[in-house]
Amino acid sequence: MNVQANLWFQLGQQLPALRSRNYRLYFAGQSLSMIGNFMTQLAILWLIYRLTDSALLLGIAGFLSQLPVFALAPISGVLADRYNRQHLMLVLQFLGMIISISLTVFTFLSWTNFWVLLGLGTVLGVLKGLDVPIRHAFVIDVVNLEAVNSAISLNYAFLHTARLLGPGIGGILIATAGAGFCFLFDSISYIAVIVALLAMRLTIAPSESAAIAPWQKLQEGFQYAYQVVPIRAILVLLATVSLVNMSYPTLLPIVSVETLQGGADTLGFLTAAGAMGSVVASLYVGWRKDVLGLDRLIALCPVLLAIGIIIFSLSSVLWLSLLVMVLVGWSSTLQVAASNTVLQFIVEDSKRGRVMSFYTMCFMGMAPFGNLLAGSLAAAIGATNTLIIGSGVCLLGTWVFIQQLPIITKAIQVKTNT
Repeated sequence: MNVQANLWFQLGQQLPALRSRNYRLYFAGQSLSMIGNFMTQLAILWLIYRLTDSALLLGIAGFLSQLPVFALAPISGVLADRYNRQHLMLVLQFLGMIISISLTVFTFLSWTNFWVLLGLGTVLGVLKGLDVPIRHAFVIDVVNLEAVNSAISLNYAFLHTARLLGPGIGGILIATAGAGFCFLFDSISYIAVIVALLAMRLTIAPSESAAIAPWQKLQEGFQYAYQVVPIRAILVLLATVSLVNMSYPTLLPIVSVETLQGGADTLGFLTAAGAMGSVVASLYVGWRKDVLGLDRLIALCPVLLAIGIIIFSLSSVLWLSLLVMVLVGWSSTLQVAASNTVLQFIVEDSKRGRVMSFYTMCFMGMAPFGNLLAGSLAAAIGATNTLIIGSGVCLLGTWVFIQQLPIITKAIQVKTNT
């Protein structure tokens, strides 16, 4: 017991979020569930492709599963500011488990077809669109403000670790036992999240009054995010980079085959290299002791990302492409994590849920549009030119952001001194 206590003390010194019992429960439950979520995403797309043999239907399914994140994030933000976020998360986890159990039963009974998979996959996308902003805002309920930097970085660390492990484990399960076992694992993994949420002892701040109409609260949130220059600048840069440069995974299959003369193994190596960079970036943010300086990292990361993608688009050597992908994964995740941390640090508590919903729209919500844009441009002018043009737009957006950097730095300093 003393050894275990000493281990937690040492980890808590380096990663303050782990000092919180509530966060340790959250971390344990979410880590397992995220792996199951990625396994389910892979299995749905695999089954759709096997049933239809259509790249178009596969793309439509992916688009519909991602679109709700953009469409529903503002609604989720209003809910997060109005209601108990712990209760909201419990409801969403129960609903997610029901969908995952349905996929398990349908698959084992051979009742799956394209429409079933498309419908249930879209419902999971709807739940994700509601869940993500609440999850981001919930961080401040389980840790104090001083540990929020550590908590956010650990969240991204287990997210990208799950992104690395989930598809790998899912692929093995599909090949050896069948896609149904991916859904079964995901169904069981929800239990860990639900148990962890129920075991938390939280002191929840009073919710906002329900007397004000949701539409009015949403409008108030938009006005707040637009009028506060640091928040607006961070969100605009994140949306720009997410649209034009973070959609690069869509073009990885083309680069793997046409540029690097490889196959599925090459695609796997490139994806893993990006995920490794992402995990390192998440841990780096977590080991930082304060928020000061993260604003400069937010400005630096898109520059490194753009340079990395330009080199990647021109490289025909696998080892160089792998090294650059580590940089791309590192810089893209570092920008996202640092942006989240700064926003959580400077935002008013009463607006936290809505601002985090806009953050989700700018980050994850731009993915379906970025994928469509990247695919369309690549079909017209080639993958290499598409990646280079996107990097140019990314650099331009960063230049605009740098003009606002002194205001952002001042806002962080003021918050630090209060």
